[in-house]
Amino acid sequence: MRVLVLGSGGREHALAWAIAKSPLVEEVLCAPGSDGIAADARVLPVDAGDAAAVVEAVKREGVSLVVVGPETLLAAGIADRLREAGIAVFGPGAEAARLESSKHFAKEFMARHRIPTASFASFSEVDAAEAHVRALAGPCVVKADGLAAGKGVFVCDETEAALAAVWEVMRARRFGASGDEVVIEERLHGEEASFYALCDGERFVVLSHAQDHKRVGDGDRGENTGGMGAYSPAGPIDARLEREIVDTIVRPTFDGMRAEGRPFRGVLFVGLMICAGRPKVIEFNARFGDPETQALLFRLESDLVPLLVGAAEGRLAAAAPPPRFGDPAVCVVMASEGYPREHASGREICGLEALDALPDAKVFHSGTRRVRGGWQTVGGRVLGVTARGATLEAARARAYELAARIAFDGAHYRRDIGARAGAGRPG
Repeated sequence: MRVLVLGSGGREHALAWAIAKSPLVEEVLCAPGSDGIAADARVLPVDAGDAAAVVEAVKREGVSLVVVGPETLLAAGIADRLREAGIAVFGPGAEAARLESSKHFAKEFMARHRIPTASFASFSEVDAAEAHVRALAGPCVVKADGLAAGKGVFVCDETEAALAAVWEVMRARRFGASGDEVVIEERLHGEEASFYALCDGERFVVLSHAQDHKRVGDGDRGENTGGMGAYSPAGPIDARLEREIVDTIVRPTFDGMRAEGRPFRGVLFVGLMICAGRPKVIEFNARFGDPETQALLFRLESDLVPLLVGAAEGRLAAAAPPPRFGDPAVCVVMASEGYPREHASGREICGLEALDALPDAKVFHSGTRRVRGGWQTVGGRVLGVTARGATLEAARARAYELAARIAFDGAHYRRDIGARAGAGRPG
């Protein structure tokens, strides 16, 4: 079979790489892809947001399955358009993707279905939002309602920081229409984790879990980003906690979406805060995360494709045995100077070629382009240096050893990815 992955980032590179390992797959294609992804898939010069062009490419190339990577495509309804054309697609329709595309919707959904999460209030008027922040007079979290590439969340220690966040979202319009509304939440404290489950609209299968590092600086300092690195499996999740997450969050979410006429077909990413040993939902994503997917799929030892096909075709229970995962993995994101704000591009990257085909590591490309004689940066997050090891510490050491071999002007990356596993990273 041929599989088409939609997207061009590090997550899509990891998906293409994992799918290509399947004995069921003759060829992996990626649209629009990137020069880095071209090492693991055939790149198609097709606009992934143009449903008609994607349908035409699917028919022309004999594609059996489309896997949607980015949340923007899901929110725009690409999965709906492909299903209407009779194409098997892995990814939820726009109504189900509202779990991610509207934080207000997600919070109201959790309230309706008694899914544990932080207390909250939503505002479409900036004066009311600012008044609420002043009334709280303490720590809180300010979130742009819509999609913001992972940068629309502000964890605030005091009132002035929260007011500045509201100003940036609603008055300065940093995130455009995504900031028409804000959600202001109780600040939770504990340790974060990302939990994954696949669903075909009725049945679901648990994948595994990871822990992202959102803040730009070591020790969880600085602004939120799209993710500066991840490790898998997540330190705070044991078998007992996994059962509780499934029983109190995952199953009620899938059941609730189906009951509301929005059956979920794809992968649900549950962003969690583990508070005193109990899970609460920070956010939902309706797709694979980035960079958690790089670490998660690098651990996967069974075939991903039957699970993707089963979820897409509504027959997940019979699709394959439960997924099997191996040794821990760590992904370290190398970013451009200035990220997560305005960042530099066009910087020469040195050292990549020497890391090709290592048995215990993989460099996934997020923002690169090939030029005569080598590689250049073209994005904020540039590379995801990923490694496995017999222990988490061994995987960390290997990932950082390889990151140190790569250089470009202004490169920066966190030095503490996975360093505090199980130690209670602050929320």
